[in-house]
Amino acid sequence: MKIKFLDLGMQPIANNFLLPSEIKDEFKFHLTVTFDTNTKLVSLGEFVPPARMFNDTYTYHSSGSNTMTNHFRDTAKILKTKFNPETVLEIGSNDGVFIKNFDSNSVVAVEPCGNFANITNALGYKTLEEFWTLPVAKQIVKENGSRDLIYAANCMCHIQNLSEAFSAIETCLSDNGVFVFEDPSLLQMLDRGSYDQIYDEHAHVFSITALKHLLANNGLQVFNVEKLSVHGGSNRVYACKTGTRDIDASVRNSLSEEDAVGIYNVDTYHNFAKRVEQSKHQLLCLLLELKRRNFKIISYGATSKSTTVFNYCGIDDSLIDYIIDTTPSKQGKLSPGMHIPVVCREGNLSRVDYAFLGAWNYEEEICNKENDFLKTGRFITHVPYVRLI
Repeated sequence: MKIKFLDLGMQPIANNFLLPSEIKDEFKFHLTVTFDTNTKLVSLGEFVPPARMFNDTYTYHSSGSNTMTNHFRDTAKILKTKFNPETVLEIGSNDGVFIKNFDSNSVVAVEPCGNFANITNALGYKTLEEFWTLPVAKQIVKENGSRDLIYAANCMCHIQNLSEAFSAIETCLSDNGVFVFEDPSLLQMLDRGSYDQIYDEHAHVFSITALKHLLANNGLQVFNVEKLSVHGGSNRVYACKTGTRDIDASVRNSLSEEDAVGIYNVDTYHNFAKRVEQSKHQLLCLLLELKRRNFKIISYGATSKSTTVFNYCGIDDSLIDYIIDTTPSKQGKLSPGMHIPVVCREGNLSRVDYAFLGAWNYEEEICNKENDFLKTGRFITHVPYVRLI
């Protein structure tokens, strides 16, 4: 049985930055979150058609952050050392920030966004412009053979039909191959109150508890779990065909930790929803007070996370003057839903008193970069509680 525990109101496509002429046709949907008492899976109450989110105009470049570029380089090195794969598949290859660390002759990639598929194909990496499905997996095996390493970062949680997705993994994986995927951690979201992990693209927020059963139903098993700091707290999950590898103690430890936090208990999720409501109230009170005192407030980072926060809290350009972002395709446009102008970084952080940290998961990188701003100004964040940096 699915129980709705959180209602974040009407929300737009989180990465759909708009020209003024496009406002009247903006798509919105009712963003609610459910807990399945049978599978223990946390999912959106209503899925958005994938083509509305992932298409030729998708704006998020994984290589746009030094933190993520270094993360994917280091991850590739770790996986090469651990498993020495001869053949590699990446699902959701984005702009190639991970696969460029491998020989192009060994790699096949799957990427539904045409703009990114064109980039990696041009670099010499065979990329199928497709959503990940069982027919696509069968096509890859037929044309290229099975894969020793299948990797997906911040992608599996986007896929609405998980049963088919994991069945496709099992089909494409070599007998002794490994499937490694990274996605935001439900446990970290509950602990930090980071409700902005929830938006249209994130069809699910994973616990190891739920993944263990979902994978087992499709001939796969979790054999290792690593906790990561990226994207505000993620898990790197290692899986294989059932019975082909020993199970590391990290799996048992992760399951025990989730059990201790109450991952099975619906009250855990209702309590989380109460904290989300309190966070909204505290953030609005802070912004309204700063505005009343005539301070200049902007937002730093035109992110999917900030889309959720601004639309849930009703924060528009009466509170936030503009959003600065380094992504050229977002500049000169309006933010989804609240229609706050997005501008470039150059010259737009001067004479600013406060900046909401839309990319709070890059807090350390941003603070190091914006040391001059922090001599006179302050960042605002709502994670793990509303505070000034």
